[in-house]
Amino acid sequence: MPVEDAGRDAREGFEISSRFRRLIEDRIKRLEQDADSDEAQLAVLRHGDHIRRHMLLVAVQRAEARRMRHFLENSGTRIPPPMIKL
Repeated sequence: MPVEDAGRDAREGFEISSRFRRLIEDRIKRLEQDADSDEAQLAVLRHGDHIRRHMLLVAVQRAEARRMRHFLENSGTRIPPPMIKL
């Protein structure tokens, strides 16, 4: 099946639909926004253990966004088959 981006040697062998790619991109955006928002909340936290857990949450959100971005970078987007004329 044709793939519109990423050379065959550069990909990990995954071909995903453009719809699935958009869903992952949206999820990455939400994770990064949530991490930014949670990081801003650190200024109002007072208890050391709460701050530590909150920083861990931010780190996990950013790591997940990086993991998903890496997946997209190493995946090709499947080109849909041509429509059959009726």
